[in-house]
Amino acid sequence: MPVSIRELGRPGDLGWVVMANGEIYAREYDWDASYEQLVAGIVGDFARCRDPDREQAWIAELDGERVGTVFCVADQDTRNARLRILLVEPETRGHGVGRALVHTCVGFARDAGYPGVVLWTNTVLTAARRIYESFGFNLVEEDSHHSFGHDLVGQTWRLRL
Repeated sequence: MPVSIRELGRPGDLGWVVMANGEIYAREYDWDASYEQLVAGIVGDFARCRDPDREQAWIAELDGERVGTVFCVADQDTRNARLRILLVEPETRGHGVGRALVHTCVGFARDAGYPGVVLWTNTVLTAARRIYESFGFNLVEEDSHHSFGHDLVGQTWRLRL
């Protein structure tokens, strides 16, 4: 079944991104509601004040159902784009959904004139990290932190465009 990628913007998309992130990360990693709160803030900021020429978000669909998402926003600290909240529903992993979303995000960042893309993830998210590496992202920083109810190791990755 081919995956389709469309711009976020249909009724229910914003809420689905928050809900799916909260539910999936709680189920798979036992992360608490503080992760869902983080995602809600990212989604709310995007909905309120995005620059449509430099920021976009997408929904992946399989057979007309939402199965994934990714956001591309302007990074606050650099001139780069920031890839945020990549998510793929567990039952649809292995269909190329994550790769298609990252490809769309990186292509948008390139077309928008960003010199690079940065992202922050955690070491427990191994499948996502494999996707980032396949696109040429490089690990530039690691730090231990306590977030979402767990001790984690955060990572910053960077891709030059």
